[in-house]
Amino acid sequence: MNSKLKLSFPYIIWMAVFIIIPLLMIIYYGFSSEDGGITFTNLIMIADPVNRKALWLSLRLSVISTVLCLVLAYPVALILHNMKFKSNSFIVMIFILPMWMNFLLRTLAWQNILEKTGIINSFLGLLHLPQLNIINTPSAIIFGMVYNFLPFMILPIYNVMLKINDDIINAARDLGANSIQTLIKIILPLSLPGVISGITMVFVPSLTTFVISDILGGSKVVLIGNVIEQQFKTMNNWHTGSGLSLVLMVFILISMAVLAKYDKEEVGKSVW
Repeated sequence: MNSKLKLSFPYIIWMAVFIIIPLLMIIYYGFSSEDGGITFTNLIMIADPVNRKALWLSLRLSVISTVLCLVLAYPVALILHNMKFKSNSFIVMIFILPMWMNFLLRTLAWQNILEKTGIINSFLGLLHLPQLNIINTPSAIIFGMVYNFLPFMILPIYNVMLKINDDIINAARDLGANSIQTLIKIILPLSLPGVISGITMVFVPSLTTFVISDILGGSKVVLIGNVIEQQFKTMNNWHTGSGLSLVLMVFILISMAVLAKYDKEEVGKSVW
């Protein structure tokens, strides 16, 4: 037997146990009723006003968070690329370092910062300025999403920019292109694969999150991830929870397919 195939056995077993089997269970529960019959009722539950509102709110907040991450990450990646660090591993470590802390602890830290008696409002109180009421609002959830997922946007863009040949940029400048023209016509098209990858890596966890909305949104802001969590943990209703999960999975697959198609089209244009 091929040695490479033998080495892949642990990964195949891991995939089967932790990916394929759980996914098959979700599909089974999503299309079945409590008596074991086949039904589409669990999928149709997404049309319930509460579930529909939670889904659209999740889509809106995830899009806003993804756009903010892109707006913040692209200039940072561009600056780091232009600084020409000799040790790229050091830069990568700087962005990965906050991720070494537990995700829950990082989110709880933002709760301490944004709450009514938190750091921001205490500082504003010292300056005799009006206090901000951010905690338990969609804005607080966006803060948490951007903070937690920003490294997932910076690193793909920065890694792609590192692969851009400096001769191409120098040739554009020799032909009379200024900095803005070089950015728009050369750097941006060539860095688009990193942008698409970053958008995917931020949008998907933002759409499915429930921990951030639990801590920073409280019970006042309910996302589709919170609805699914309640179906599984509180109501012990695996059928409805699985049905809603499948609907959410469809939204994720559609968004990834659109991004992948757009990525191929733009890369093809940049090559020509």
